[in-house]
Amino acid sequence: MRRFWIDTDTASDDAVAILMALRTSDVHVEGISVAAGNVPVEMGARNARYTVEVCGKETPVYVGADKPLLREPHFAYFFHGPDGMGGTNPLEPKRPVQEKHAVPAFIEAVRKYPGEITLVTLGPLTNMALAFAQAPDIAKKIKMCYVMGGAANTLGNITPSAEFNIWFDPDAARMFFHSGIPFMMVGWEHCRGKANFDEAEIQSILDMQTTYAKFSIDINATAIAINRDMYSEPGLSLPDPVTMAIALDPSIVTRSGKYYVDVETNSELTRGATIVDELGVTQKMANAEVCWSIDIARWKEALYKTIR
Repeated sequence: MRRFWIDTDTASDDAVAILMALRTSDVHVEGISVAAGNVPVEMGARNARYTVEVCGKETPVYVGADKPLLREPHFAYFFHGPDGMGGTNPLEPKRPVQEKHAVPAFIEAVRKYPGEITLVTLGPLTNMALAFAQAPDIAKKIKMCYVMGGAANTLGNITPSAEFNIWFDPDAARMFFHSGIPFMMVGWEHCRGKANFDEAEIQSILDMQTTYAKFSIDINATAIAINRDMYSEPGLSLPDPVTMAIALDPSIVTRSGKYYVDVETNSELTRGATIVDELGVTQKMANAEVCWSIDIARWKEALYKTIR
């Protein structure tokens, strides 16, 4: 049994990624920690708990940071809808959030299972930065981490140079990137273009007529519209589920490499940009593995497998 921990700012694509993990038979999700990001932390925690209930699980959900380390929060209602779930207005979950704060809960889990936990981060890295600040020893006790965040020397989706999760709390991201944790950066670019689900593929998902298929499309209604109108994409892009698919099956990555990566925190023009030293010009030691390309057919099959 593989042990996972998911850190998230649960909105529509995060929920699909969580579903994928919970619906994978050989994965046990030890806990889900929530930070502010796409939506306020309390809304994100509700959405995470609702997703857990849709999957028929009892995975504990912990509330964490309610704002970035040094900045004011700017939420992404424009992309995920007023409830973060495409305007579906999910019911209040039956199970409450855990009393323990997300940061000590995560630290406790890593120390309980040293070298066993795969961490998947789907939102801003505020909770993780706080955890590593309080318990720097845990960075080396994590088996592997997959970060949905950044853009590897390419364009951003919230500014011309930055991806939302890193932009939301660049100071936390920079702390995380320099913490010593083994991680792969899966940038926003891997959900674009042919990695989208076009209109025919969306219909094929709905034609599965399962609770999970309908849930996955319904909660992304706002995202589908914005993705087409704002980003000129052909349909539904799912950055968080792409990252989860890779965490579940790393062979989906077809090209990656280890590099020195840093995060811009000072410039308002390039705040949150992830700078990959692809040519090694800084001569600094690699601190990240960067995903450059994926097998799109296998990524889509990974999703289909969990929602059929």
